[in-house]
This record gives sequence, structure tokens and C-alpha cells, in this order.
Amino acid sequence: MKTVKIVGAGGYGGVGLMELLSRHPEVEIKCLVAKDDVNKPATELYPHLRGILDLEIVSPDAPEAQQDFDVVFFSTPDKVGMQFAADERKRGARVIDFSGDFRFTSEDLYAEYARRIRLDPAHGAPELLPETRYGLPELGLGGSFEDARVIGNPGCFAVSVLLGLAPAVKAGLVDPAHLIADCKTGVSGAGKKPNPAFHFPARHDHMNAYRLTGHQHVCEVEQNLTALGGKEAVLTFTAQVVPASRGILSTLYGRLESGVTLDQVLETFRAFYEHATFVEVFDRSAATGLGTAHVRGSNRCFLIVDVDERTGTLRVVSQIDNLMKGQAGSAVQNMNLLFGFPEDLGLAGLGSYP
Repeated sequence: MKTVKIVGAGGYGGVGLMELLSRHPEVEIKCLVAKDDVNKPATELYPHLRGILDLEIVSPDAPEAQQDFDVVFFSTPDKVGMQFAADERKRGARVIDFSGDFRFTSEDLYAEYARRIRLDPAHGAPELLPETRYGLPELGLGGSFEDARVIGNPGCFAVSVLLGLAPAVKAGLVDPAHLIADCKTGVSGAGKKPNPAFHFPARHDHMNAYRLTGHQHVCEVEQNLTALGGKEAVLTFTAQVVPASRGILSTLYGRLESGVTLDQVLETFRAFYEHATFVEVFDRSAATGLGTAHVRGSNRCFLIVDVDERTGTLRVVSQIDNLMKGQAGSAVQNMNLLFGFPEDLGLAGLGSYP
């Protein structure tokens, strides 16, 4: 039985982990850590966990938080995980971080990401970068997950975009220098902290785009698509918030190389994801009706793959639950791979509909 500590237990990522890991047969949650809500039972924040997980939340410096654990999840903002990951590693823990701290393969790539969100571009734990792994196993990049010691859990938008474009880029079906992502997310993607822009009267019946000057997830998308295809990938990315609680719908476009047909594209996507536990490929006939409600509460990604023959354009509609495949679900999937468990252990549920 593997022991777990969750840092940032009070947020949406933390409660998502609690929900999943409390019913995982091979792990035991031993410690919940947060800066706020210290000494409160987790069930006071999330009553639906009553009788399932009755641990109290402790502060980061509490004696209970200094013990040895098999895996430590950092469901925390940028720059937090890199402060503490080295100490956890010295105690023998595997680390899975939800922020951008460990999504990049070099200090230079991290610096580009940090500048986009006005953070200090210096990485606080560069010595850990060689032993990190980008946590989207469906891409097939790098070595075995069992050899990794630190996992950079992917950004929610990045999951949706990468899964939707990876097969075409790797196979050379599209020009990687002209990729477009039009992405819509539910309000929970902004996290739990109150914000006037997400107050109910401001958000209800209202949609808007944001960060048009450069979204931070573009960095990790371009890095990984470049690694897959062997040519520099360039992405035009538009993020939008819609009045829904959860879910991401990304409509993705690529300029097809001459002579590429819809049948060839579908064959490529189906072959790429033939052994992927959580990705399903649909043809254009699914476009009427299939949507984010069908992946809600699950770790699945649904891809509708299409070609606009008139313009020679690949079009992929990618759908995930931003709090599951875009966050806690991917983290548990990565943990399973770290320890050699079945990839879908604790994640086999279908979610809920409607």
C-alpha cells in the first residue's frame, strides 16, 4: 500500500485527488496539507467526503507533514512545488506537481513559460529537471514512467490540444508551423479562490476571451509537438471562458499537406490511440450531440476528427473534463504508471451524464 500526501488539499485539484485516491485500492491518503483551513477536517470543506476521508488539514510545517511518503502531490500554484520537491525527493517520495514548475526540459524553456505569467524566470530547483517527466503518457515521449522521480502534470488546455494534434503532427500530415487552437473552458479552470470576474452575476450568460497576448500553456504545447514531429511547431491559441462549471472543448486546425485525405487522417488517429486507455476517436458523424457532458467526471478524452476538403484543413474537436483528464485524473494516471499499477486503476469510472 503506497502512502500519499496531498499539498494544496483545499482547492479543486486537491479535492479531485481526495475523491479518486480515497477509492484507489493500492494507496492510502495519510496527510492533507494547506496554508489555509489548517486544523479543519477535510469534510468541513467538502461534506460529500464525510465517512470516506476524515483527515484534518495540517500546515506545511506540521510534524505530520514531515514524514516519509511514497508519493507527494503538489496541487499548488507556480513556484511552490519547486521550493519543496527536493526535500520530498531526499525522503524518497515521488513527486507529481500540478503547476508549470516541472513541465519543461530545460531552464530556458521554463523561463519562457514564467515570463508569460510574470514570474521570476529563474527555476528554483534546476537540479531536478533531468529527472522529471512530462505527465501526458499518451504522447509516448521519453523513457519509462517507472524511471521518473518527478512528474510535471500537464496544463488542462495543453492536454486537450496535445491529444487533438499529436497524431497529425507526428505523422507529418499537417504543417506544424500553422496550427490553431480555439479553446473554451468552464469557470472551475480559474480555481477555487474568489474572483470578481467569476462572481455569479458577472459570469452567468457571459463568454469572453482572455490572455490574447500569450497563454502560458502554449509553451508546453509547442515544446511537445516539436519533439513529436521533429519540426518547430507554432500554435495560434485563443482561450475563452464559458458559463459552465467544468469541461474544455477545443476546436483545433492544421493546414494539411497536399494529398492527405480524411480516410488517411482517421486511420492515423486510430492507430496512434489504438492502445490508449482514455482516448476515443470519432468521425464527423459524432459532431451532432457529442460534447463535454459525455466526459464529465471521467479521465477520458473524446476526439472528433474531420477534414474540410474545400480548404484542405484538418479539424479536430477535443473534449475533456478540465478537473479530471485536465488535472486530478491525469495525476492519478501518472501515479499508476510510476508504481507499475494498471493505468486505469481507480479511474475506470465513466463519469456522470447528464
